[in-house]
Amino acid sequence: MTDSARLAADTAMGAVTLDVADLDLMTRYYGGTLGLDVLSAEGGVVVLGRAARAADGAAGDAGSASRPLVVLRHAPALRHAGPSEAGLFHTAILFETQAALAAAVYAVAQAHPSSFTGSSDHLVSQAFYFDDPEHNGVELYWDRDRTEWSWVHGRVEMSTLFLDPNSFLREHLTDEALAAHGTAPATVGHVHLSVGDVATARDFYVDRLGFDLTTTYGDQAIFVSAGGYHHHMAMNTWRSRGAGVRTRALGLGQVDIVLPDADELGATAERLRHHGLAVRDDGRTLEVDDPWGTVLRLAPAVATPAL
Repeated sequence: MTDSARLAADTAMGAVTLDVADLDLMTRYYGGTLGLDVLSAEGGVVVLGRAARAADGAAGDAGSASRPLVVLRHAPALRHAGPSEAGLFHTAILFETQAALAAAVYAVAQAHPSSFTGSSDHLVSQAFYFDDPEHNGVELYWDRDRTEWSWVHGRVEMSTLFLDPNSFLREHLTDEALAAHGTAPATVGHVHLSVGDVATARDFYVDRLGFDLTTTYGDQAIFVSAGGYHHHMAMNTWRSRGAGVRTRALGLGQVDIVLPDADELGATAERLRHHGLAVRDDGRTLEVDDPWGTVLRLAPAVATPAL
């Protein structure tokens, strides 16, 4: 494929939208416990993320821009998706330091001790896994420096090594990190989906949408990215092999992908149409459904919508 068939190197993940039954409970989890800021709350939709902060770290208009990470849509009439259906495997929230990660892990484990589902050293990162109160997967992680990642024949080396959560907390949890919990930088580093089959996922996410393939686990999972990241998205069949198109249910509502500018958005729309995909384009953002009906919304960084 030519470079024109790839997503821009500085493509990033945006917010993940969840349809939820108990909006107050889920807001307390992602806000009060996980430490995200409530950026807006109106009409049954709560947007959480990192608010703009001034140079001294206080919330304000100066400094970095607000960044939505999780959007909660109140949808109490919906049912829970079945365990073998396509949808969200986890939303992965990336922290800049091990101390900030340790503070987040400690906060969630203290408030929801039974929600911890595991931890792993993936060589490129250290990760801790939880389920939120409505059983959506959540990964909290920290990346090793890119100079420490190993690439072999164009594939990044990742593994699933034992990571003792108690040892990690003893080594990295500090009073300063606990005090800063809720203010430390955080982003959606990647989004991992459950899909029906890997070949179809590769055809859509790599050959059509334009991510680069970074590694595979046989016919069970693929990992894809832009710009040499270990993965911005992943798709696996570990519990969803053979799943068909989703019906709307509690859980994953939408995945946002942030492109660097409007030109890249236009090029991506043209590429998707070239591949025969139905694209919904309102002039500022575009939406496309993956083969399992998961809505992907793409927008330029300067105009990424909060809702």
